[in-house]
Amino acid sequence: MRQILALALLLLAAPAFAQGAQGLVNETAVTVNNRSTPELCAERDNVALEFVSPEVRHMEVQATHPSYIGMIRNDRWAPDFSACNMPHGEGALPRKTFYESPTLWLTGLTDPAFWRPGTVPIRVGDRVETGFNYIQLWMLFRERAEEVLVLYPSDGYWRIRPLPFGDMRWTAYGSSFLIGPVEVQDRPIVALKDIVFDPEKKAFTLNFARGGSAVVTLKAVDQEHVALDVAYSGAMPEKLPFAAMRSMYVSESNADVSAVAWRVKDGAGWGESPILSWKGGQVTELWAGRATPSRHNQSAPDMIFSHFRP
Repeated sequence: MRQILALALLLLAAPAFAQGAQGLVNETAVTVNNRSTPELCAERDNVALEFVSPEVRHMEVQATHPSYIGMIRNDRWAPDFSACNMPHGEGALPRKTFYESPTLWLTGLTDPAFWRPGTVPIRVGDRVETGFNYIQLWMLFRERAEEVLVLYPSDGYWRIRPLPFGDMRWTAYGSSFLIGPVEVQDRPIVALKDIVFDPEKKAFTLNFARGGSAVVTLKAVDQEHVALDVAYSGAMPEKLPFAAMRSMYVSESNADVSAVAWRVKDGAGWGESPILSWKGGQVTELWAGRATPSRHNQSAPDMIFSHFRP
């Protein structure tokens, strides 16, 4: 029975990375700018990829367990401030559950030290909440609540992760990403006017402060991958990127992302490069992750951006 379950999960996840076998005729190429820079501090996001296209109105974002996930025996997820000249601290934050069903929960957290105020309204049905810096989406799995998604309303960042692999009880978050018109206000952000969550569709509607909107739907989640379907209402203002990915790289053994792989329109195969060496360019699908284990967020997922189309 265990082997049958593992095979079923593998078959479900197979299209997540092998999107290159589908829809090659109508896929749209987008420009990816790699603005990554060297960094010594493991807690500073120095990996920066920007996705730009005036045509794109749809894409998919996925997180998949790294290829070595089955080899992890003792996971590592503690922050590493050893080479960082930055303030840091830990402590419990106030948490409030503002939507709950037998299989799905939304909770909000308030962090007084967060770099931007939590003033973005979040609506679920007739209920409106403000003051949250983090929104967590939880799902019932193996008779307990499992967190699969975090959204930061204050600056528009997202993190997603699949359900725990195999018998693992927990896996780490890693790279983050932005959906919407990406601008720089001290750091890259997406300024949100408000957020609406539809529990039946598992969909977040993002209304952007610069105008326009996007609907982000939790399309799939299992023990191999999690997929978000993203539909934009129109082009980004002022030719801004429609999405971005942020992550960290100190060295190959100390990174959340150490390499990228990509496909080009009508290409014969995948291109591959270390993250800091890649020059960017036109892609129809992009994978960013790790082929070898890292001591930083060892179980954190790889990221895939694909299904770009008008």
